[in-house]
Amino acid sequence: MSRKEKIAVWLVWLIVWPAGLFGVFQFFPPDLIGNQMDILAFVILASIVALFPLQIGDNPVFFTHGITFAVFLYFGLAVEIIVSQVALIFLLLKLRVSRSNVHRFPLNFVMFLVISISSALIYHMLGGQHGREAVSSVSNAVPIVAYAFFQLFFNQLTIKFIAKFLYKRHVKMFDIGLLWDLTSGLLVFPVGFLLYMMYAEFGVSAVFYVGIPFILISGMLMLYHKSSIVNQYLKRTSRIGHELTGNLGVKDVLDLFVDRLSQLLPVDYIYIFDVESDREMNLIRYFDRSGVTYFPSIKLHIGESISGHTWEEGNSFKYNKKSDWDHLRNRYTPKEAESALSVPIERKGEIVGVITIYSNQKYAFLQFQFMILNILGSYLAVAIDNARHYEKTKLESERCALTGLYNFRYFQDQLHEAFFSDKDQSIALILLDIDHFKSINDTYGHESGNEILCQFAERLEDVVCNAGVVARYGGEEFAILLPRYKDYEAYQVAEDIRRSIAEQPFSTYQYILSDDEPIEVSITASIGVATYPVDCEEPLELIRHADRAMYVGAKQKGRNRVACYEELKTAAESL
Repeated sequence: MSRKEKIAVWLVWLIVWPAGLFGVFQFFPPDLIGNQMDILAFVILASIVALFPLQIGDNPVFFTHGITFAVFLYFGLAVEIIVSQVALIFLLLKLRVSRSNVHRFPLNFVMFLVISISSALIYHMLGGQHGREAVSSVSNAVPIVAYAFFQLFFNQLTIKFIAKFLYKRHVKMFDIGLLWDLTSGLLVFPVGFLLYMMYAEFGVSAVFYVGIPFILISGMLMLYHKSSIVNQYLKRTSRIGHELTGNLGVKDVLDLFVDRLSQLLPVDYIYIFDVESDREMNLIRYFDRSGVTYFPSIKLHIGESISGHTWEEGNSFKYNKKSDWDHLRNRYTPKEAESALSVPIERKGEIVGVITIYSNQKYAFLQFQFMILNILGSYLAVAIDNARHYEKTKLESERCALTGLYNFRYFQDQLHEAFFSDKDQSIALILLDIDHFKSINDTYGHESGNEILCQFAERLEDVVCNAGVVARYGGEEFAILLPRYKDYEAYQVAEDIRRSIAEQPFSTYQYILSDDEPIEVSITASIGVATYPVDCEEPLELIRHADRAMYVGAKQKGRNRVACYEELKTAAESL
């Protein structure tokens, strides 16, 4: 909600609330003479019950409407408003409304005033009475039931109206809040009617006879609701743990973890640190719900900020408000943050990282949410360890152990993906074979040959950069896949490679000769080029045609040259 909208709420309250109370006391004057202590007893009971709310989404559900129902039937609208508005104060105090949300006081005062007046008008239109006459005949059941129904109806209507037009949220007419409102109404309104009947018969003592069970019911419902919420959180936490066990890299693990954590807990900021040394850790993931702040690189020393303090102490910490942790603030700490949770990430008894989350609200995190974050921290430790093993295994399965280039299997997969991901894009393939490589092995030894293969691979990568996939095809043969390259563009790349190989000798240290100094070895390569869709229609044809260009067009015509399949085809057609 914007600042202007909050000011508008206060202005509406200043106009509507006093005028509404004045109108109620004018047209529905209460009978307070001799009833002050009885009304005070109802106020105390409603205020106690208001301390046991159920938090359903962003809206608290509490059970004072059963008590205000009894008050309305006996004392009328004015006293019902007094009881409900006082109970509302205790509810908002229980919820610890922050300074930034203090507008919820006038907003709820007006909302409950409107609900009370609207329901009462329907009750009186249907002929409803107050005092002992409220149930003087069977026909009184209609206005009583209608009043209870419209209390629930107007409550849900105003909640959804405020959510949609003030908080700009997506609203569903049938949600968990409506279900809890109906369920609690079916339980609470009968107890409220019983309270009315016993008060009419026995006086203020009924407040204690019925009030104590009412408080117990409210407490039990709150405990049941809390245990239900905890179970839901544990199920969602378990699902997150299962998701993190998939075949994911470290980046994917962190992205998934932050996404799920930001949905699970009321966080505004998330910091995930990785311990780098005995005294320093790095920020490896940052989340700001507002998207305003971004930290590309942060290093913290042990003991520095909340995260460094958590690392130093080796314990988890929960802070309900800024004054609890303000002494640990540093320049990277969110300015608006109030509540904070910080837990160490442990693996095999050693702290390997820290998770710290912040909320802009005071008392934003419940104790069980603190427990949830500790569980998630354990999941993350295992997931990151697994992800690093997965990346290592994946890298080893995709790369040539000698040259570090991609291997033949990975090259084939990329070739098929390039063909079938976009049939309209051009694809170029360059095949290279080192000329007379066997003589190098025979003259200088296989260790020297391996050195030259590694240097050869580096030169290929230097020329190609990120334009394509460079792979060791087998032995002294190499392949370069260039998606979206035309034939003339691929020929130019091949020619650049040929020159870089032929014009600068290769150095070898591991040769079998007796000299101590490194030896320079000059080599050349024969290169073939083929492209899709000019030269072929399928992947195997592209490989065959590039191979043919390399052997027939380059090797058989003197080596150290680049040949295109298109040239061979044109030459063959001219014969």
